Amino acid sequence: MCFLVGFEVRQAILPLLCVLPLALGCTAEMKARAYAGDDRDSWQQPERVISELGISAGDRIADIGSGGGYFTFRLSDAVGDGGRVYAIDVDSAMNERLERLASERSADNVTAVLADYDDPKIPEPVDMMFTSNTYHHIEDRITYFQRAARYLKPAGRLAVLEYKKQGFFHRFLGHATDDDIIVSELEQAGYTLSAKHEFIEQQSFLVFDRPR
Repeated sequence: MCFLVGFEVRQAILPLLCVLPLALGCTAEMKARAYAGDDRDSWQQPERVISELGISAGDRIADIGSGGGYFTFRLSDAVGDGGRVYAIDVDSAMNERLERLASERSADNVTAVLADYDDPKIPEPVDMMFTSNTYHHIEDRITYFQRAARYLKPAGRLAVLEYKKQGFFHRFLGHATDDDIIVSELEQAGYTLSAKHEFIEQQSFLVFDRPR
């Protein structure tokens, strides 16, 4: 079984261990619990995150690295029945779990999308690409987000929540990216920083405008 004690240890190591689900007995449900943690609501302040994004009813949003759907369903509520949230992930088991949850919650505006590692494969142009706790997993991020820009509408935005390099496990395992690196990489990809929120102690929260 997968079990670890402590928020930082669990957040940093358990998702890595669950890459071998057959050997370690980690199901999609256990992964989802590991990603969410016990106190994520308090430290990440998801309601305030959603509020700061200024989402409009009817918006189209891609949740890149949706995992267990922690933000997916909050985004779903924000866009309303006339909007659409694409839950983008490379893990088919997590997508299947999320689809079941969407059905149980009657979240008809949520669509799970199986992505490639180098392409989010968003089905239509969106108003926002949103990614939380995922940026450090993406390889060749400059190229990735250059390509991903084609999925954004002309006035589209990219929102990034990412762990800061603080604490032993986030530094040691590379589960973090300094905000100056994020800004530098995304500016090289053509994006422009439009907002920097600093109310989450453990994470950077940056918003970028689409490349012109």
